[in-house]
Amino acid sequence: MEAVRGDITEQHVDAVVNAANSSLLGGGGVDGAIHRKGGPEILSECRDLRAAHLGKGLPTGQAVATTAGRLPARWVIHTVGPVWSATEDRSALLASCYSESLRVAAGLGAETVAFPAISTGVFGWPIEDGARIAVETVGAAETAVAYVRFVLFDEPALTAFTAALEQPGRA
Repeated sequence: MEAVRGDITEQHVDAVVNAANSSLLGGGGVDGAIHRKGGPEILSECRDLRAAHLGKGLPTGQAVATTAGRLPARWVIHTVGPVWSATEDRSALLASCYSESLRVAAGLGAETVAFPAISTGVFGWPIEDGARIAVETVGAAETAVAYVRFVLFDEPALTAFTAALEQPGRA
């Protein structure tokens, strides 16, 4: 595992993870950037998923894959993160985003995966806690995925993920 500052749409990995909204039809932040740069093929496959078996949208904590369209990756794995709450512990849902994304990636045969900091943008998850959950979940996962890169948009996120990776017991 490593953490880098960068643009997830430029990652040369087998799969990039999209912090999607439940509609799978694009949005802001990482979701919007992936749909814009990846092109209409991603949206087309998302619409097909909605028509086939996700009529009500993708549930929080789950993951599905589509083509990566024009991105340098082969696949996009869409996952819906939870909105942070000060009164309800939704940590298991956030952890599920990472573990389910790895499960889908392994099922595709992906060996390298790039993740954003799921739920830490407009969904309000505190970055330090989001980084801890991400690193602990990925580190504990039994998966065929050999390499995970956390791609962070800004310096505070990179600092938080770097600190989480440097915790005792982390490789």
